[in-house]
Amino acid sequence: MPISWLDLSSRCERAGLPLRGGFHPREGDGVPAAGDLPAGTLVLLGNAGPSMWRAFSRARKDAPDLALDDWTVAVVSPLAAELGATALFPFTGPPYWPFQRWAQQVEALSPSPLAILIHPRFGLWHGYRAALVFAERLSLPPREDLASPCISCAGQPCLSACPVSAFSPGSYDVAACVGHLDAGPGATCMTGGCLSRRACPIGQEHIYPDEQREFHMRAFLRAMSITGG
Repeated sequence: MPISWLDLSSRCERAGLPLRGGFHPREGDGVPAAGDLPAGTLVLLGNAGPSMWRAFSRARKDAPDLALDDWTVAVVSPLAAELGATALFPFTGPPYWPFQRWAQQVEALSPSPLAILIHPRFGLWHGYRAALVFAERLSLPPREDLASPCISCAGQPCLSACPVSAFSPGSYDVAACVGHLDAGPGATCMTGGCLSRRACPIGQEHIYPDEQREFHMRAFLRAMSITGG
């Protein structure tokens, strides 16, 4: 008997990666088979709120150098095996799975002026860490369709909050952003998180804690240093 949505949601929440939604794949969605069988359901796991960071922080007490990607694999892989599902991750590749496209299928997301997908309730403070592919066609809750909050946002303060004006409509000056973070004046952005992201009025109650914002900013700077961005 296929697992219920309530049971699946509870298991994912206990693992520290809340269930974000799911869909029944069709041809062209880019969803691989579930083992030897065609994919019947894909569900996304991620973060929207504090549970992921709390679980990851507990794991890092015994392993301070534990990487978020490694922790994600260590958590999701046994969960997938237990459920008879196939685990997929956005950070393994190439080729890379189209997680952003999948995310837009399961939730009412839309591109923000910062080129980050914005959620009508969580704002810019959410993410996707893994997917589970089931051969079974699970019963899914209805998708909540809401309009993009950016449409009615007066002034779009996210575009003017950056101290080096890295953001403009349809453009992101990565070099200016990285150069600022890598210099003394960028300490506020580094330790407190991107000022433009924090300026978004949507989902203010879901803003990541200080240590999580700094963690992600340092990871971003390391990634840009490795890739030469």
